[in-house]
Amino acid sequence: MLARTIMVQGTASHVGKSVLVAALCRIFYQDGYRVAPFKSQNMALNSFVTRDGGEMGRAQVVQAEAAGIEPHVDMNPILLKPTGQASSQVIVLGRPVGNLSAREYHNGYAQMAWEVICQALDRLRRRYEIVAIEGAGSPAEVNLQATEIVNMRVARLAEAPVLLAADIDKGGALAAVVGTLELLPEEDRRRVAGIIINKFRGDLKLFQPAVDFLEAKTGIPVVGVVPYFEGFRVQEEDTVSEESLRRSRTSSRGEVEIAVIHLPHISNFTDFDPLEDEPDVNLRYIGKGTPLGHPDLIILPGSKNTIEDLVSLKRWGLAGEICRLAREGVPVIGICGGFQMLGKELADPYHTESSIPRIEGLGLLDISTSFEPEKVTTQVEATVTGRGPLLSPARGQRVVGYEIHMGRTQLGSGAVPAFHIHRRSGETVDCPDGAQDEQGLVFGTYIHGLFDDDGFRRQLLNALRLRKGLAPLEQGGTSHLEQRERDYDRLAAVVRGSLDMGRIYQLLGLPGPKAKGPMAGAV
Repeated sequence: MLARTIMVQGTASHVGKSVLVAALCRIFYQDGYRVAPFKSQNMALNSFVTRDGGEMGRAQVVQAEAAGIEPHVDMNPILLKPTGQASSQVIVLGRPVGNLSAREYHNGYAQMAWEVICQALDRLRRRYEIVAIEGAGSPAEVNLQATEIVNMRVARLAEAPVLLAADIDKGGALAAVVGTLELLPEEDRRRVAGIIINKFRGDLKLFQPAVDFLEAKTGIPVVGVVPYFEGFRVQEEDTVSEESLRRSRTSSRGEVEIAVIHLPHISNFTDFDPLEDEPDVNLRYIGKGTPLGHPDLIILPGSKNTIEDLVSLKRWGLAGEICRLAREGVPVIGICGGFQMLGKELADPYHTESSIPRIEGLGLLDISTSFEPEKVTTQVEATVTGRGPLLSPARGQRVVGYEIHMGRTQLGSGAVPAFHIHRRSGETVDCPDGAQDEQGLVFGTYIHGLFDDDGFRRQLLNALRLRKGLAPLEQGGTSHLEQRERDYDRLAAVVRGSLDMGRIYQLLGLPGPKAKGPMAGAV
């Protein structure tokens, strides 16, 4: 029997669709169902590598974790990673197939991808009891309705009732709901079975007249008003959250200040969530026009367009500031694209990422990088081999993570590897990774997810504390992964208490929580 389906669409981007689907996945999992997420096409720079080396959007990874299952590329068969103005790298079932302009994609390739989407959804529906589907942007984009492959066309394919979500925190939610429904063809409008008002602040009793108005105006029930939640984290889909940016501008908590450079094409910024959650860390995102100050550590993150982002750093004056602070002894870490920027030279002879064939790097590491057409996407296990004040405390420690890069980096005589990879995608290998300078205050790596490791993260932070004359702290009692699981449960509790779950189970044609489900009733 094919899985039952339900779909969350939105009145616009960033109304909370991804988080709502994650919450539903957790609720169904708690209620004893085998549930999987699905988003046919995701445009995101925040991606992940599966066990078998497939690349997929981070949002569906979060949703899979909430569902208690391992991520698989069938959950996000098409991933678009913007590379520049109106163009994206197209990834199909976890593998890149090339870069296409928006016109090329919408006028031809998207329809070719439809068969891949149909097959991926069918495979999920044969393996699970419920598939919770996420839309993208708005279904009311009239210029895209004839060719779209992510909203109502998917709902029709899956025979899924649609919950339409609106973000009331930004204002205009009622108009957005009514306007969206007015712009939908009648067939699609009838598929909308419920309205969700998301990110609500205030007194629900005072909001009841608005609920009554929406139901009378549209003839569609409001199935829930979800509060704006704070105090726990669910990873964002594709942009550094406004909450994180706000905290980075205003927070003075934490004795260790870490500056993450907010690149124009920043990718995999979830690398830094574990650092931001540490009580002794004040993590700031530094972009154009933001004072860098004198932090205790500078991190250059990953980038989907490393060369053009390096050009931006130079144009903003941040490149010079970073180099000056590094000469003064401020530690600098580069992850993936940020690692490449730390070198002497970056070359792109095949125009893999940019139209710029060559550029000088920051010169903080004796390395050079050349971009090649073939992309590396692997999960890895590695050992810390670097020395110096930052890495010596963790030397010999095992770390795990994943690689997503198209560059090949060569080390000069003035650099040594920072890590040694001994397993890639489950196979034994013998490969150095990353590089560090002779003083051990600058290092880079291709490994994403390093800071998820509780031991490595605390040892690094304690090394920074010692440099400031502060006593080291003991590692906390709750691991980062345990905290993430708790946050999924807290999210589910908030959403379960806000939605009419009885009506949602009716839409699914299911009786409700299973009496003997493994997680039934958990909150």
